[in-house]
Amino acid sequence: MLLDRSVIKAYLALLVILISGAIGFRLLINQLNIHLLKERVDLRRPLDSIPSRIGRWERVGTDSVFSDTMIEELGTRSYLDRVYALDGDLAKGSVHVHVAYYTGTIDAVPHIPERCWAVGGLEPLPSSVKSIALEVDRSGWRKPDRDEQSAYMVASVKDPVTADIEQVTMPVGEIELSAVEFQDPKRPERRQVGAYFFLANGAAARTSYDVRSRAFNLKDRYAYYCKVQFTKSGFVKDADESLMEPFRRDATELMNGLIPHLMRCLPDWPTWERRSQGSAAEE
Repeated sequence: MLLDRSVIKAYLALLVILISGAIGFRLLINQLNIHLLKERVDLRRPLDSIPSRIGRWERVGTDSVFSDTMIEELGTRSYLDRVYALDGDLAKGSVHVHVAYYTGTIDAVPHIPERCWAVGGLEPLPSSVKSIALEVDRSGWRKPDRDEQSAYMVASVKDPVTADIEQVTMPVGEIELSAVEFQDPKRPERRQVGAYFFLANGAAARTSYDVRSRAFNLKDRYAYYCKVQFTKSGFVKDADESLMEPFRRDATELMNGLIPHLMRCLPDWPTWERRSQGSAAEE
């Protein structure tokens, strides 16, 4: 059956409109320097290069190696899963550190670890969700040489193997953890505190929404984010007591030693910002 000429004309006109719209949209986002899909930014060093001893904290055992199924659920092969104990002695106190790095992904919603913590029969305590601001020691941080107007600070970090000193860009913003305390309903004195924050495009972020606004800015050509998670298990003397304060104390001490070495592994974001601006100028 032959189609009516008016139908063919309407079809061709619609096709022209769709093609023109697609080309026009592409030209518009290029003109406005908008990047809907982010380009990947690789780590400068593997996460397992973070020292096995950080101040008084020493690694216990070996780093965890996830199965392919767990890696698929995690969404990345760039991770560190390690237990640190005071002087390497679990009896003195320990903190489980988990770091996962993401880049080149179209998923703008980071994995929320609360979904994994309610395991082994533990239950979150009522009203236990808290925001914990860590007291980060910035006494050794300073403005980069010859760039007093920079929004970033740098710190001197010693290589654990060669002892070479490197200037490392530190994160912008305050570090706040989203924390939850869990309780064993069969043994109320048994507790577990889990807390996490993110590092996204050179800045600290407390929630997944903060990551979205920072790492998925339409103006940025590149993007990454890194989830940093701490877990501490232990016992309290009374069911009315909390493990939050011991956790905050240990997490603060460990975090102050960890953050410079972690930032040494992550991309140097001011460099990538300059690269993105240079690419925009060329376009």
